[in-house]
Amino acid sequence: MFEAGSETTYPGGDAHRARSSASMSLSGIAPLQQAAPSLAAVDDPLELARFTRWVQEGDGVRLGESALQISGMYCAACTGILENALGAVDGVREARVSAAAQRATVRWDPARTKPSELIDAIRRAGYDAVPDAAAPAREMRRAEHRAALWRLFVASFCAMQVMMFATPSYVAGPGELSMEMRQLLNWGCWVLSIPVVLFSAGPFFRGAWRGLRTGRIGMDVPVCIGVAVTFVASTGATFDPAGVFGHEVYFDSLTMFVSFLLAGRYLELRARHRAAGVLEGALARLPETAQRLGADGSVTEVSVQRLVAGDHVRVALGQAFPADGVLVDGSTQADESLLTGESVAVEKPCGAAVVAASVNLGAPVTMRVERAGADTRYEAIVSMMRDAMSQRPALARVADRWAVPFLWAVLVLAAGSAAVWSVVDPSRAIWVAVSVLIVTCPCALSLAAPATMIAAAAGLARRGVLVQRLDALEDLARTGHLFIDKTGTLTEDRPVLATTLVFDEGVDALGHAASLAAWSRHPLSQALAASLPASGRAWSSVDEVAGAGLRASDEDGVEWRLGGAVFAGAAEREDVQVWLSRAGRPVAGFGFDEFLRAGAEEALRELRADGVRVTLLSGDAPARAARLAGRLGLDSFVGGARPEDKLAAVAAAQHAGERVTMVGDGVNDAPVLARADVSLAMGQGALVARAQADAVLVSNRPLDIVAARRTAARAMRIVRQNMIWAAAYNAACIPLALIGWLPPWAAGLGMAGSSLFVVLNALRAGR
Repeated sequence: MFEAGSETTYPGGDAHRARSSASMSLSGIAPLQQAAPSLAAVDDPLELARFTRWVQEGDGVRLGESALQISGMYCAACTGILENALGAVDGVREARVSAAAQRATVRWDPARTKPSELIDAIRRAGYDAVPDAAAPAREMRRAEHRAALWRLFVASFCAMQVMMFATPSYVAGPGELSMEMRQLLNWGCWVLSIPVVLFSAGPFFRGAWRGLRTGRIGMDVPVCIGVAVTFVASTGATFDPAGVFGHEVYFDSLTMFVSFLLAGRYLELRARHRAAGVLEGALARLPETAQRLGADGSVTEVSVQRLVAGDHVRVALGQAFPADGVLVDGSTQADESLLTGESVAVEKPCGAAVVAASVNLGAPVTMRVERAGADTRYEAIVSMMRDAMSQRPALARVADRWAVPFLWAVLVLAAGSAAVWSVVDPSRAIWVAVSVLIVTCPCALSLAAPATMIAAAAGLARRGVLVQRLDALEDLARTGHLFIDKTGTLTEDRPVLATTLVFDEGVDALGHAASLAAWSRHPLSQALAASLPASGRAWSSVDEVAGAGLRASDEDGVEWRLGGAVFAGAAEREDVQVWLSRAGRPVAGFGFDEFLRAGAEEALRELRADGVRVTLLSGDAPARAARLAGRLGLDSFVGGARPEDKLAAVAAAQHAGERVTMVGDGVNDAPVLARADVSLAMGQGALVARAQADAVLVSNRPLDIVAARRTAARAMRIVRQNMIWAAAYNAACIPLALIGWLPPWAAGLGMAGSSLFVVLNALRAGR
């Protein structure tokens, strides 16, 4: 993890100014694995801004943090190899690689290195990488899919032919198959096995070699030993039936094992690509170009990377907004499902704010750019998701630590079984050892946690909940006490009219109050004007006294006042905040209440039903906080709470042994968000609150708190299921392999099926 005190900024400064001197678009780069010269393009400042952000270290050094997508990773051992390769590059401060997500996040010093050198280091390690942007990532997935499909086809086709040649040896009775014919069939099997070993099994041998070269034993090592030993022994038996390897051949088991293993990895690859495609489809919605309007009314098609604040852009119907800004011409509706998870169109009148990557559904409009490129809310979401997808959860790190000693134990078991069977039955020693090596590959164990938690994070992202720390899912699932802030979290920032008192029925008090309130921008005045029909009375000498209220004269010269009790000349009442007076005499009073967010009551009711204790934190007076708590059905609240009071309440719950979740949105919530075991921030809240949170509810829906907790709980159940399955599978199959009841082809089928089960089960966490 990065230092908690590091300051993060997004490349809207130096990189943004450099855009005027660069013209290449990353989406136009050929796949990096096909054209090495294209590496130079990733160092272009214009393209760098698409996959790199800038962070300020504690020592004042400005570092780049680049997101890369990796291909060629097949197991958790690849993580250490890549992290070592990246760490060896001069200027790299930190490198994090996630095997489940196939992504890397690298923090580097721009004075000592550049992104092209990072990608080159990954290639030298035997893998490939492209910047984590949609177009090259999709092309890399297509190439990886084609290669995997070809390997599976070759292995499966050759396995079928080998089985056809091997069948006579199994079904022929004594004396029915001559030695010459048996030898000829063995030669045919040997020829067909060569492309399986050299081509189809190539990824296993490359993965094993990479691990051994860096001093690490990966999961490909036992697979490769099994394949190599089987092929060498069967080849020896084919060339010299009377030799040390005997006359039995195992080409059918070899080719079937490779086919089954490749089939499992292919299905795993498809599942991983599908999950990546869903997430990428949600994030990669910015258009490639935008129609920028000139001062003379001319229209120029420019890259969205060249937009700057103040530009006027025409957005066609059905096109995504290219930047954050406001509408200056026309009104429309927008699909903001990327930000909120809600596909219902949002009305956007002229002057309304629009966000990058939301889709224009109503009519062609013109917008003024306020934030472009990496400064947009869209890019902040992408950055948060990249961070989360590059993490390895604590459960995954525990599994990785156990994988290496487990592999050593497997090698010892295989060698021991071969030694024992060479005494009991030498003809079976080789294939028993091969079965032990194959069946015990701990791929399922290492995939159990990260695949599940990444699937859960992707599923929550589609709902509008962005997880910034994967480990938070485990803590959220175990939460027993939830503290929730009031204003901006449970309630909207706008008040709602709750009490209306009329003291003079002879005047249109309500209409006069609404028409006078329309002159003010105060939130209470705006709520009053929106709640009551205006009288249409003409006012003169309108004056607003800061902190007090409005005063104006009607057509008869009579003074009317709208404001606080003292200003309007009324007596204080707890249930009335705004008074209307005529010539110093009160004629009406209005009380306001907070406007609860949609689903707030239901969300708290669902949380309590799940066994979670909920405490309301409010800076309002205790009596007011008590009324809201009663309205929400809560028996625990803290009123008049200052930031230190909120912090003390959370600390007290933690000292009592409770696992605490905090939900907030304001600057004053940042300390308590940092203290809580798990913290959730509202998407419209203060930046400092979002920076401290483990997850951000960009949807701003309280019900998504319930969804997040239930998704986290389901993910943890699935992780436990996967762990139990992996342990049970090994406990059952290892003894069978040791006693010779599990042939190599069955061991390969079991190992591939086990990994596939774990991956498919993990994908349920994102539903």
